[in-house]
Amino acid sequence: MGRYIIRRLLQLVPVLLGISLLVFAFLHLIPGDPAVTMLGDRATPDEVAVLRERMGLNEPLPLQFLSFLGSLLTFDLGTSIFTGVPIWEEIRLRWPATFELSVIAMLIALVVGIPAGVIAAVRKNSIVDNVMMSGSLLGVSMPVYWLGLLLVYLFAVNLQWLPPSGRIGVDQGFSFQPITGFFIFDALIQGDFGALKNILSHLILPAVTLSTIPLAILARITRSAMLDVLSQDYIRTARAKGVLEFWVVAKHALKNAMLPVVTIVGLEFGTLLGGAILTETIFSWPGIGKWIYEGILLRDYPVVQGGVVFVAFVFVLINLLVDLSYAFLDPRIQYK
Repeated sequence: MGRYIIRRLLQLVPVLLGISLLVFAFLHLIPGDPAVTMLGDRATPDEVAVLRERMGLNEPLPLQFLSFLGSLLTFDLGTSIFTGVPIWEEIRLRWPATFELSVIAMLIALVVGIPAGVIAAVRKNSIVDNVMMSGSLLGVSMPVYWLGLLLVYLFAVNLQWLPPSGRIGVDQGFSFQPITGFFIFDALIQGDFGALKNILSHLILPAVTLSTIPLAILARITRSAMLDVLSQDYIRTARAKGVLEFWVVAKHALKNAMLPVVTIVGLEFGTLLGGAILTETIFSWPGIGKWIYEGILLRDYPVVQGGVVFVAFVFVLINLLVDLSYAFLDPRIQYK
C-alpha cells in the first residue's frame, strides 16, 4: 500500500501543473488590466506602468507562468496584490471557516441522505420511495443561491430565529477568543457555551443550504446501491435462515452497498472543502470560496492561482483517502 500511496501522490504533480496552466490562461483572457483596476481610472499611464513593472505584468506570459511555477515548487503561493498578505496566511485564516461549514453540511447530508436512501430501497415503489426520490430530485435541481436567499428571508428576516449572515456575533459580550481558527473547537476548549450556541446558530442556514445537493445525491446513490445488494443471493439466504430484517438490511446489505456511497461522499466532501462560492457569498461566510470569488472580481492573480491550486490539492488528497478506505470496506480489494 505504501508504494500505491507514493504513486498517487506523485500523480499530483501533473494534475497541479495542468490546473495551474488553465487558471493562468483563463485569468489572462479576462479583459482589463489589474494595474488599472488597482489604481482606478484616474491613474496616469506612468503610474500604471510602474505598477505593472512591480507586479511583473510587463513580462511575457510564458515568463510569468514559469515564475509562478518556480514559486510553486518552493511552496510559495505568492502575495495578494491588493492586501499584501501572503497567500498561505490568507489560506490559514480562511480554511477553518470553510472546513467547519463543510463538515457540518456533510454531516447533515450523511445523517439524512443515507437513511433516506436505505428506506427508499427497502420500500421500493411505495409512496415513501416516490416522495423521497422526488425530494432528492428537487434538492439536486434547486439553485443554491435561491434556496439560501429563501432560508434567510424565512428564518432570519420573517421569523428572526437565526442570524442572516456572518460566522459569529463578535459584539455580544462573549469571552470567546479564537485560538486555532476552528471556532467550535475553540469555544469548547474555553468552555464558552454562549459563544458555542452563537457559532452554531450562524452555521445552521449556510450548512443546510450547502448540504442539499450532496444530501440528494447520497440518497439516490444509496437507494441504487441498496437495490442492487438486496437482490443478491446471500441476502435471500440470510432471510431464509430467519435473520431479522433489520439485521439483513443494516449488517449485510448496507455494508456491501457502501463502496459507491463512500466514493460519492469523498467527491462531494472534496468539493465542499474547495469552498462553496455561492453559499459563502450569500451568507458572507469568510471562507476559501468567497475569498477566491473576490480575487476573481479584483483580478488578483496570486489569490486565484494559489487558491485554486490549494483547492485542487485538497480535492485530490480527499480522493486518495477515499481510495484507501475501500480496502477496509471490502477485504477483497488490495493495492499493489
